[in-house]
Amino acid sequence: MGIEATGKLHTIFETKQVSERFSKREFVVELADNPKYPQTVLFQLTGDRCTQLDGMAVGDPVRIKFSLRGREWRSPSGELKYFNSLDVWKIEPARAGRGTSAGRRDSGDPRDVEMPPRIDESQFGRGPIADGDDIPF
Repeated sequence: MGIEATGKLHTIFETKQVSERFSKREFVVELADNPKYPQTVLFQLTGDRCTQLDGMAVGDPVRIKFSLRGREWRSPSGELKYFNSLDVWKIEPARAGRGTSAGRRDSGDPRDVEMPPRIDESQFGRGPIADGDDIPF
């Protein structure tokens, strides 16, 4: 499941070596969909992706592409618990002056709407209709 969010870097943690083959780096983004009640959300980068935060600083506007992950864990005493994580696969600087969003591609700014592909007008007049056949199929 691919989800996008934009916001401002709130906290950046150091990379942790969890095991010999697994490392992770957590960071917090302040999502400002509702400026009156900003949300601070914890994300994580894993493995080679941990370096994507290098060169970024607290306060930088960012765009994040991530997946929602979940897992089940049973404690030694038999208690069952569930954990969620927001696994980031790409983080990049966001363009300044844009609104923030979570889980959507359009920030509300008309300049963010993807334009449909341009029609090549040189193709008009070709095909069965131009050949005298008035049935388009």
